Amino acid sequence: MRTPDIVLPPGVVAHFGDSAQQVALDLADTVAKFLEGRLLKAERVSLAVSGGFTPVPFFQALSLKQLDWGRVDILLADERWVDEADLASNTRLVKENLLRNNAAAARYFALKQNGNTPEEGLDAVKAELEALTLPLDVLILGMGNDGHTASLFPDAPELVCAMDTQCQHLVAAMSSPSLEQQRITLTYALMDNARFTALHLRGDDKLETLKLAISQPEDLLAMPVRGFMKPGLQVFWSP
Repeated sequence: MRTPDIVLPPGVVAHFGDSAQQVALDLADTVAKFLEGRLLKAERVSLAVSGGFTPVPFFQALSLKQLDWGRVDILLADERWVDEADLASNTRLVKENLLRNNAAAARYFALKQNGNTPEEGLDAVKAELEALTLPLDVLILGMGNDGHTASLFPDAPELVCAMDTQCQHLVAAMSSPSLEQQRITLTYALMDNARFTALHLRGDDKLETLKLAISQPEDLLAMPVRGFMKPGLQVFWSP
């Protein structure tokens, strides 16, 4: 296996593999074991996932795990404000790849609700999440080449509020010049309290972005993913 040339911060655990499929299976095993342990202690558990191409094999592998899925709450870390039928919908992606097989019994919380904009639908989203099991048990994040994670984009005018560690809201509406669609995202304060957090990455470009994020860890607003670079984070990466 090729060993990536990167030194992660103290307490951040590396899971590097030769193939995306291998790393996806490792992540599915790790998440399933963590959720299984939590289900021995809690009535319900929660799992927040991210959209995009990278997590698809992870979703498919996790959906086959033998868990008491009826006691698992699943939601997205962020969502594009588009109808579920739209190919850009992360909800569509999750339903087609994760909420199937054994995981079809899980309870899903949709971030996209009625309303022409995230601002219009914000109250409905908050109402949807009232029954969500908190704090989050498992949070799976991705990362863009600009250092965003979830929909915490560096150029979003709402970023300062969404990254506020004292924020009492679970979600925030997000817009930015770099976005094709408006978004809604879990807030940093909510995600930062997750019991288990993994960063799931693929490609050398993401490795370079990660190096840049690590090099200046204090500037969170420039690269919001830096907010999660702390002991306990587990990084799953493949070429």
